[in-house]
Amino acid sequence: MARPVTLFTGQWADLKLEDLARKASEFGYQGLELACWGDHFDVHRALSEGNYCSQVRDLLERHDLQVYAISTHLVGQAVLDPIDERHRAILPANVWGDGDPAGVNARAAEELKRTARAAQQLGVEVVNGFTGSSVWHLMYAFPPVPQEMIDRGYALFAERFHPILDVFGDCGVRFALEVHPTEIAFDLHSAERALQAIDRREEFGFNFDPSHLHWQGVDPVEFLRAFPDRIYHVHIKDAAVTLNGRSGILGSHLAFGDPRRGWDFRSPGRGGVNFEEIIRALNAIGYQGPLSVEWEDPGMQRDAGAREACEFVKRLDFPPSEAAFDAAFRRQ
Repeated sequence: MARPVTLFTGQWADLKLEDLARKASEFGYQGLELACWGDHFDVHRALSEGNYCSQVRDLLERHDLQVYAISTHLVGQAVLDPIDERHRAILPANVWGDGDPAGVNARAAEELKRTARAAQQLGVEVVNGFTGSSVWHLMYAFPPVPQEMIDRGYALFAERFHPILDVFGDCGVRFALEVHPTEIAFDLHSAERALQAIDRREEFGFNFDPSHLHWQGVDPVEFLRAFPDRIYHVHIKDAAVTLNGRSGILGSHLAFGDPRRGWDFRSPGRGGVNFEEIIRALNAIGYQGPLSVEWEDPGMQRDAGAREACEFVKRLDFPPSEAAFDAAFRRQ
């Protein structure tokens, strides 16, 4: 059975959910991964209005769409980050509050707990998101970074996320971190360290997005092989590395879409990610969840790209073999 192809709504938060659902259905999607911003999924309404979640599902079903996961990337970023003016633009007013950094961190953590409860009300078992990181700014080890500073960063992650994961466990919901620069886990080795920090709790796993690994030089297939039991959700997103002797892999402080950058996001199938091998690896580890298109391509019209991406993923996906290909050659 083919995996459902869904569309992550985060990059479409300028549209009302009703309008986006109509578009997504016309494009050929089978579901939506609902962002907890815009009007796509309201955590507080889910917990305070008895019929809100059923209304959301009814809206989606009118367009022949399902929901398998919700996403809380923006609030999650504020759990571990040192807070500054950048966060005010992405956080809801109740989390930002007066902007006091410690208060923002604490309110973001409480909002993640509420999100787990809201997911339970909606009937989904995965919340995708970010964690932020208190040590990302130490990426380049100069001035020299004592190992104790990194250790404290992972200890802080454990301190703040254990209570969050307790609530996820009580709700029967899993948190899937999108392994991504600026997070506590951004590549294969930091993902392993994050798991160790929280004692490999089953409530914590990964939203696999190959684009963020590809441009760093990490083989996304190796990530799948390293964490076969922790792939709780999958994003389909592409990236292209365009180093030409003048550009740099760190982006050069240039905005996405600037042709001088050394890498950028691409519509699925138009970059350098080897999706063929990713599907084979997903089959090998037994992943049966959705393939969720996170559409980002600064050089392509959004509607055309999302429609094409849906068609691409449907062609791409295939079930694993049920028998050895040479079984017919064997003597019975």
